[in-house]
Amino acid sequence: MRREINKYLYDIHISIESVFDYLGSERNFMEYQNNKLLRRAIEREIEIIGEAVNRILKIDPDFVLTHARKIVDTRNWVIHGYDKVDEVIIWGIISNHLPKLKSEVETYLNED
Repeated sequence: MRREINKYLYDIHISIESVFDYLGSERNFMEYQNNKLLRRAIEREIEIIGEAVNRILKIDPDFVLTHARKIVDTRNWVIHGYDKVDEVIIWGIISNHLPKLKSEVETYLNED
């Protein structure tokens, strides 16, 4: 795997870990929803994840990463539609999609 791709995968992994660190073991939607600082921190990590995926796809458009285009689209939505970001959708991404993405990225990182 190209060195640049490996670096971006590592960045994705670190951002996912950061999201889970911010939330702690007691992932509580109400706490997330009521904490502006927490929401903004998580949104920033989602931006980083999306940008890293975008850069991977620019290097290798055929790189296989589940829902890669949706990840980039989510990044764009968070950045450009900042006033329309839906906390429930972000929570769904945290709960349902980040664990799967983390596993997929770890598989790639462990190949080297």
